[in-house]
Amino acid sequence: MIGMAWPVPAILSWAAAWCVALLLGRGAGLPLALALAAGAGVGALPALSRRVAATPWRRLIVAGGFPVSVVALGLGGALPAWAWLAAGLVLLAAYPVSAWRDAPVFPTPRDALAGVPAVVALPPGAEVLDAGCGLGHGLQALRSAWPAAAVSGIERSPPLRVAAALRCPWATVRGGDMWRDSWAPYDLVYLFQRPESMARAWSKARAEMRPGTWLVSLEFGVPGERPVEVLRPQGGRPVLVYRVPKH
Repeated sequence: MIGMAWPVPAILSWAAAWCVALLLGRGAGLPLALALAAGAGVGALPALSRRVAATPWRRLIVAGGFPVSVVALGLGGALPAWAWLAAGLVLLAAYPVSAWRDAPVFPTPRDALAGVPAVVALPPGAEVLDAGCGLGHGLQALRSAWPAAAVSGIERSPPLRVAAALRCPWATVRGGDMWRDSWAPYDLVYLFQRPESMARAWSKARAEMRPGTWLVSLEFGVPGERPVEVLRPQGGRPVLVYRVPKH
């Protein structure tokens, strides 16, 4: 599992847990509770490795996926097949396959960027982008930090894009791929991605954005790149600020 792209490690850990539970329960004849407990233990083992699951959320997902699936099957056993299909289609619409390599939906706290204007003084009308704006929480944080800026967001998921546009009518929200959409027009790009995406984001910023513009990341840094500033709000996630150098 080490070195595999997320969420492959989680899926493999859940599959291994189910295999163990079924082999011990149906194959070896162990009581159901013992078989399920053994499966849960096997599924949780990969969560102990930071190389498999680099963040606390991922470790929780790896360890908790099998127990949650057991509960879901128990509670939903009486549901018709179409109900499961409908739920799957809703999930697929909200999180399309093309977005699986990006971060899942984790909201940006409204005050997450409160300290950044002391480092990044943007002029009125500056163009700022939330790359992968989800439900619009990052858009709200950007507006709170720079109320005079022109705030934009791009989101690949149609349902999330519509929700963000409704929640943030003062922002320009459009559908699209944050990796294909040009970042050239923007004075600052904000993103709350995943560790594996940060090198790609920095490479895109350096290739497309003007020298002196800004890339701001919540929680995750660019490997091997020193940020201009790291803000560590009490009880909050770190905010890493990068300035695009001359090409």
